[in-house]
Amino acid sequence: MSGRDASMSSAPKRAATLVVSAPPPEGQVRRATLRSQFTLVIFLLAFLPNLVLTFTARPNVPLLTLVAWMLLVGLLCALTGYILSGALLRPLNRLESEVQRGDFAEPHADDPTEIRALRKAFTTLIDRLGTEQGRRSAFMATLVHDLKTPLIATGHLTHALTAYPLPEAERREVGVQIQAETARLLALVQQMADAHRFERDDVQVQATQTDLRGLLDGVARRVAPQAEARGLTLSVVGTGQAPVDPPVMERAITNLTENAVRYAQTQVQLSVTSRGIGVQDDGPGLSGDLADLAQPFNSQPALIAGQHYTAGTAGLGLFIVRRIAEAHGGQLLYERLPNSPRPSDQIHPPTPSSVHDPTRTVPDVLPSSHPLSLFTLTLPEVTT
Repeated sequence: MSGRDASMSSAPKRAATLVVSAPPPEGQVRRATLRSQFTLVIFLLAFLPNLVLTFTARPNVPLLTLVAWMLLVGLLCALTGYILSGALLRPLNRLESEVQRGDFAEPHADDPTEIRALRKAFTTLIDRLGTEQGRRSAFMATLVHDLKTPLIATGHLTHALTAYPLPEAERREVGVQIQAETARLLALVQQMADAHRFERDDVQVQATQTDLRGLLDGVARRVAPQAEARGLTLSVVGTGQAPVDPPVMERAITNLTENAVRYAQTQVQLSVTSRGIGVQDDGPGLSGDLADLAQPFNSQPALIAGQHYTAGTAGLGLFIVRRIAEAHGGQLLYERLPNSPRPSDQIHPPTPSSVHDPTRTVPDVLPSSHPLSLFTLTLPEVTT
């Protein structure tokens, strides 16, 4: 170990010594140590019975000899109390030194139950602090990683708009692109804020009996331009009602639908089933388990200031949906299905509900050769 490392490792000990030896502030009472309290208790328990027995027996000895004898007994009792208190507090003192070194997780064979519980509490606290620090680092890394691209694009577009004599049509197109990048920035910020709020269990819903089909139709109308831009067929089937918070549930459905539109090959289908709300697409599906992917800030690593962090908003949408489902007493499920008809109890007969053509009947199965990805947001008390 270098001299610098050695001095750093000994710094906490020197600081602790200064704290102990420093006089207490004015008006503050110096508190006795735990060892001195133990010593006093053991001394009293050993000395007082001897004192009472000695003076009760009234031995035929001179008073001076009796006093000297009691002083000797008192000294022996104090020494015994000091030695026993040190032995009793040895595991605690050992734990103190190990906490200063940062190596206190493994218990010793002679640790009493209380010391083992204290070690476990310290370990749990350190884990929680590490988790919070990791979340904070991931949140900052996500800000840098996911907001950098739209900010750079907006900067280039603004520079082109102000530095070059663009024709009116091109100026309008640049303005539209700036608005799109701004909307993307706002969506990212809102998504991260929601994830931070939901991660702290701050999810409150005001459930009312709601027409689920109406919610799906509203989401489909808003997402339809994105589906059309990718040449996808977006459809809605099924009817039903359930006690939900419409704005909060609409946010969850929108997250699932936008994700499906982003990765689908040909079609996306929203459905009201006896289990709740389903979002089905013929995209490539999830790259891992839903439990692992539906976590905040779960995406590719980013190198920031020489440190590697987990960054990105890939898992934020699914995490928000999962928390909203749990707040409604349900859960988020994922299935990878072959392209075959689903059981009749999971989906209602087709109804004329295509977003693009209201007169067209939507088939019960998406006409695609790709396997199907089905996200189901289960809800209790669905009336179909």
